[in-house]
Amino acid sequence: MRAIPDPVQNLIDAFSHLPGIGPKTASRLAFHLLKAPEALSLELAEALEGLKSGTSHCQQCYNITLAGEDICDICASSNRSDETICVVEEPLDVIAIERTGVYQGKYHVLMGVLSPIEGIGPDQIKIFPLLERLKQEPVKEVIIATNPSMEGDATALYLQQRIQPLGIKVSRLARGLPVGGDIEYADQNTLQRALAYRQTMD
Repeated sequence: MRAIPDPVQNLIDAFSHLPGIGPKTASRLAFHLLKAPEALSLELAEALEGLKSGTSHCQQCYNITLAGEDICDICASSNRSDETICVVEEPLDVIAIERTGVYQGKYHVLMGVLSPIEGIGPDQIKIFPLLERLKQEPVKEVIIATNPSMEGDATALYLQQRIQPLGIKVSRLARGLPVGGDIEYADQNTLQRALAYRQTMD
């Protein structure tokens, strides 16, 4: 005998797969939608469908862009400096840094970090496309903005070793960011200080 009908349980299970959502929160969301007007459920369904069909990744920096566009607005902008590239782990980190309003260069999204334990090496993330960009574009400085975690530090060190021989300055966000924290959760003032007082990696 089922306590919850399958359609409701299926939605609870689907919500539970999302980061930061446990069984209780998933249940609350599912039952909220069950009580809400049908228009809300249809709006949510359309938004989820459009999320995949309407988006793509920039062919230059790998940030999220609209489907059918080869490069994102930041890469296409003539108001952004081509001499500085900020390297981040995920597209959410681009959003966090853009909120500060102080960075006017370009980006490169790695789509992850090096993690030998999980079998993630340089081939599994966007490191080699970055190195190719640096050989073709007039870049003078690379700001490494990986998270201050063990994997983020390992990725930063690997990038430093590969970039410095190209004669390009390599810097990293200052340790205004808490160790073990994620850039996307940092407050605006912390990120502003981290960008302003970034340090050259020697």
